Amino acid sequence: MARNVRKKCFTLVELLLVVIIMGVLAAMVIPRLTGRSQEARRGVAIADVKINIPTALKLYELDNGAFPSTEEGLDALMNEVPSAKRWKGPYVEKKPIDPWGNSYQYRCPGTHRVDYDLYSLGRDGVESSDDAANWQD
Repeated sequence: MARNVRKKCFTLVELLLVVIIMGVLAAMVIPRLTGRSQEARRGVAIADVKINIPTALKLYELDNGAFPSTEEGLDALMNEVPSAKRWKGPYVEKKPIDPWGNSYQYRCPGTHRVDYDLYSLGRDGVESSDDAANWQD
């Protein structure tokens, strides 16, 4: 009877081997997944600065004859500002925040484009190569 019990149990060596294999697999997979989340965040930021927010800015400009000034910023898309002649907003449902929790940067007139510059400071929160901007290809 003792023999049957012994056959149904795992030895400590077998358990350690399984734990080591699982650790090796996790070490190979987890870094790949974390890199993908940053790529996805950057993709969302690019879509926001090239499609989503510009659509709201164009509607604002059609209604009011000009884009909001730098001082008015993107808040003008949510709240009527004194310079808005025929404000029909809100043009966005909530304040535009990038995937890293920071406000999008807006400058009108722009320094990179004639109409306006719109960009995210990216993961690091400072102007650098990881920024997503409406003037980049």
